[in-house]
Amino acid sequence: MKSFFLKSLFVIVLMLGLAAGGIAWYAHRPLGIGAAEVDFTIARGATMREAAGAMAAAGVPVEPRLLYWIARIGGRADRIVAGSYVAPEGITPWGLILKIANGDVTRADILLVEGWNFRQMRAAIEAHPYLLKDTVGMEDAALLAAIGAVESHPEGLFFPDTYVFDRHSSALVVFREANRAMQRRLDEAWNMRDPATPLKSPYEALILASIIEKETGQAQERGLVASVFANRLRIGMRLQTDPTVIYGFGASFDGRLRRRHLETDHAYNTYVRAGLPPTPIAMPGWHALEAAVRPAESDFLYFVARGDGTSAFSRNLADHNRAVNKFQRGVGQ
Repeated sequence: MKSFFLKSLFVIVLMLGLAAGGIAWYAHRPLGIGAAEVDFTIARGATMREAAGAMAAAGVPVEPRLLYWIARIGGRADRIVAGSYVAPEGITPWGLILKIANGDVTRADILLVEGWNFRQMRAAIEAHPYLLKDTVGMEDAALLAAIGAVESHPEGLFFPDTYVFDRHSSALVVFREANRAMQRRLDEAWNMRDPATPLKSPYEALILASIIEKETGQAQERGLVASVFANRLRIGMRLQTDPTVIYGFGASFDGRLRRRHLETDHAYNTYVRAGLPPTPIAMPGWHALEAAVRPAESDFLYFVARGDGTSAFSRNLADHNRAVNKFQRGVGQ
């Protein structure tokens, strides 16, 4: 009887050993993905069983029950980090477990460019291959509410920068982060404002910064451009800036500014209306924000593009007209 018991025990131990060896072999055996990589996502709060099922459902060639037990035996079953992951060709089941236990999520990024308007920014975000299309068709007001913004108009509320996110994140993640970044940078700029600024609020600073951003790509000229607008605001002179007029026509603008555009009255036409337009017209970067609140000291009231990316500044209309004739019309050169 004792001999039978010992033999039975030996068989059981042998079988367990073989099973353990098989599991160990499987755990460290490279998987044949069949592609360069397979994306998969682990939902927040998922268990190891659910994570294993999500991998298999996404196309990772694993046996979910085996993967679960490997994680249990290896002490990783209760250490799951939600997020988006990539299973590369040749990864082992144990490698997959370590990846989701260590939170080795896969990231992507998007560049939001200084001077873009909200329409351009939104199109770039919603076309990104690694962002969900969950804001497509959403009204602007609903989008702003979803990210916690209190403003009613989206223009200028987002800071131009490179944003990094987990692959397959909601597009709202980028909108929200860019909005919070602009809030931080605008507060920073407003706190360093020149006490003599004619601007009455951070939002007015944002509006003016957006105009400065569109008026010049030359960093060294932003302060002087800002001084022209600040000087005009102080004396009640119209800003007369083309980018605001163009913005007011929206997508219907054909790319060529004509006299009829300058004479058409709308809320953004600073040729016919005094003061700042009602909202920003683009996403200003930090240097434009800084220039808006701390413009250079000058008595300039005019500027015109030279045609080489720089501007000619003038103190009076006569000098300005001569600069226009020289640089825009080729007269008097």
